[in-house]
Amino acid sequence: MTATATAAPTTAGTLYVYGIAPAGIRPPRTPGVGGAAVRLLTEAGLCAAVSDAPAQVRARRRDLMAHQSVLGELGAQGPVLPMRFAVLTPDAEALRGQLHTERAHLAAQLDGVRGCVEMNVKGAVVPGYFADLVRQDETLRALARRTRNRPGYEANVRLGEALAKGVAREARRAAREVLARLAPLAVRTAQGAVDDEQVLSTSFLVRSADEERFRQAVAAQASGFGDRLALSVTGPLPCYSFVDAQCAPAGR
Repeated sequence: MTATATAAPTTAGTLYVYGIAPAGIRPPRTPGVGGAAVRLLTEAGLCAAVSDAPAQVRARRRDLMAHQSVLGELGAQGPVLPMRFAVLTPDAEALRGQLHTERAHLAAQLDGVRGCVEMNVKGAVVPGYFADLVRQDETLRALARRTRNRPGYEANVRLGEALAKGVAREARRAAREVLARLAPLAVRTAQGAVDDEQVLSTSFLVRSADEERFRQAVAAQASGFGDRLALSVTGPLPCYSFVDAQCAPAGR
């Protein structure tokens, strides 16, 4: 007896939207979210990759991977405006209407990401940067001497807090330098959320032909600032950060 994959139950009429691309591309062969077949809705020189929406859309790993795989197959054929996971539209006619009325805006967005990929760079504080920091900072050296001479709980806390602030300050300074050196290699950049630990989170719109050059530049920065900033790069990704929010279909 041979097992066969079955698609999840669907919600009548509702469509799951993966992305928008120029008309004329091939439909993805990759199964979509919930195992549904992906098809193309074409209107006004554009097309939207869609599948029947499952009754429940959950961020399960297999569905997240299916979403990414569909976008990867679309992106291999040309520019695509990727939708985030779980973008739905009420029916095909509503989506076709949006493609028609927003054709100029969507086409301009496609031109803006043509031949490009998204690369995301994150930088986290390296907590062990204490020794160099104390050698460089007279205030910290004085505080460290006082703590050694008159040790105690409060003195240790003050020294620990001062060191932590100094390490974070140096990591943020390194992040600014890294960003300044990488930005000229990109068409555009988009800033992400940062916090006390992750002090750099930036997406770079990079021409596909420059991807390897960009990776090498990140590696060089990681080597130069690795004592205070732990860098990581993810990509190539669909150009999520460089798609206008207006491109998302009206729906839920």
